[in-house]
Amino acid sequence: MRAAVLGSPIAHSLSPVLHRAAYAALGLSGHRYDRFEVDEAALPGFLAGLDVAGEGWTGLSLTMPLKRAVIPLLDRVSDTALAVDAVNTVLFHADGSRSGDNTDVPGLVAALRERGVGTVESAAVLGAGATASSALAALGQICTGEVTAYVRGPERAAQMRELGERLGVKVGTAPWERAAEAFATPLTISTTPVGATDHLADAVPAAPGALFDVLYHPWPTALAAAWSGRGGTVLGGLDLLVHQAVLQCEFFTGVRPAPLAAMRAAGEAALAAGG
Repeated sequence: MRAAVLGSPIAHSLSPVLHRAAYAALGLSGHRYDRFEVDEAALPGFLAGLDVAGEGWTGLSLTMPLKRAVIPLLDRVSDTALAVDAVNTVLFHADGSRSGDNTDVPGLVAALRERGVGTVESAAVLGAGATASSALAALGQICTGEVTAYVRGPERAAQMRELGERLGVKVGTAPWERAAEAFATPLTISTTPVGATDHLADAVPAAPGALFDVLYHPWPTALAAAWSGRGGTVLGGLDLLVHQAVLQCEFFTGVRPAPLAAMRAAGEAALAAGG
């Protein structure tokens, strides 16, 4: 059986490390997981050229910039993926059809629950990109009150409020300059690029709640280090990557549960070795 991760750039992806570790732990010696450099323009041809039945393809993992571009190429898309306008998992079926799903959203929820973060009364999201959309969808399952998104500019603020309406999540917005106010909530999810929150490290309160910083390299971020230093619960990008990969592995192999511990250990070892 075959699976792979597609994206551009793709050389940095830890997905092969995680999935191969799962296959080894499960004794699935006949399974392969590869990576391919594929951009938006090349995606239709790549999918059309796969010998799905002949080579035993079960599915694909997708990274940027393919999560939205793949949607018109699929026969079915899950409600979750449609809601956030992002597919990170493609499944091939015996009837020749292709379906798309999003494992980032349930991966976020599972990672938080593993660390004891279940229901929260309020939350904050830093940023307004694709991962912020998944964060909002995840918070729709665990947050009973308002989610405040701290963003740059009125256009992004409007996009986050519109997404909240689609997801049934009460979303308020605030300018990025007030991002430190996010730390007063029980849960802050940071979806920003490397370095974007470094200046906020000194604003972490004496008794912070939980922080989910979706970056995994370099780690810890300045914000995560400050948060941990004040005794707060901290989750990182590897937590999200592993939990969403667990779900993908179960889809691709049909084996449940996937070996979470083995996949996390492989990811940690790869990061310690420099990727």
